Amino acid sequence: MEERGASEEEIQRAIENGHARPAKFGRRIYGMTFPYGDYWREQFYEYKHIEVYGVDEGEDIIVVTIVVKYF
Repeated sequence: MEERGASEEEIQRAIENGHARPAKFGRRIYGMTFPYGDYWREQFYEYKHIEVYGVDEGEDIIVVTIVVKYF
């Protein structure tokens, strides 16, 4: 999570308020774009998009991985 530049709060918001779509192997992708306006690895970006790949386990969601895209 830290290596990719996402906070726990952003991941939680993406799951709760982001766009959800089905993925392979019974997983779901929860995506959300956040205003960023900062530098990441020496380059400035206005936004970052977080995709959370998870598996629904009853009322819980097990996060498998996350992908962060800066633009």
